[in-house]
Amino acid sequence: MSENWDAEWVFRQHAPRVRAYLSAAGAPDADDLLGDVFVSITRAVPKFRGTEDELRSWVFAIARNRLRDEFRQRSRRSLPVRRTPEIAPSSDEPFDDTLMTALWSLTDEQREVVVLRFVADLSVEAVARMTDRSEGAVKSLQHRALATLGRFLDDA
Repeated sequence: MSENWDAEWVFRQHAPRVRAYLSAAGAPDADDLLGDVFVSITRAVPKFRGTEDELRSWVFAIARNRLRDEFRQRSRRSLPVRRTPEIAPSSDEPFDDTLMTALWSLTDEQREVVVLRFVADLSVEAVARMTDRSEGAVKSLQHRALATLGRFLDDA
């Protein structure tokens, strides 16, 4: 079933997870990028046709692309890209310091898969499509990442 989507509803439903995704992925300013992502979504959502799962995948594809653009722009301007995000204590922050440190102990590929699977709540199939990997590769990265996270958190 294909539906017409209201931009305000899309924001209310997806903004918290998009912000968490951007934060966990190391966005220099997750709130600023969140605004950019939803400006793009608001402009394009009247033309979007698809199911709720397809909508979620589309929203996170836009967020992922905007984040990648931000990292590319920062590297061209020779601005430092934080390898590990600074975490200021905040009730808005979806992750505590231990979990963020654990996420940043993963490879970039593992972290991307874990965050898309569990923060964005995307299926293995959607993550595979989005990252241009096979479903088997996504499952393998996820398995290794969860094992690493488990060890890290057990030791924490």
